[in-house]
Amino acid sequence: MFVCNCFGVTEAQVMKHAGDGACTPRQIASACKAGTDCGSCVRRIQALLGRGACPTREPAVLEEAA
Repeated sequence: MFVCNCFGVTEAQVMKHAGDGACTPRQIASACKAGTDCGSCVRRIQALLGRGACPTREPAVLEEAA
């Protein structure tokens, strides 16, 4: 299914770029131009990235000073 009709970018392509480390719509745009023309796909890209496409980071644990 197409995410970006302007540049013919599919969901699979967005997920591939996300797997390669592009974890924001801006990084996806740099990788494949999706979201850089009319912008109507940016919310869809955000939704795809929010579904676990990118590895999550564990919150930092602050150790108490002894």
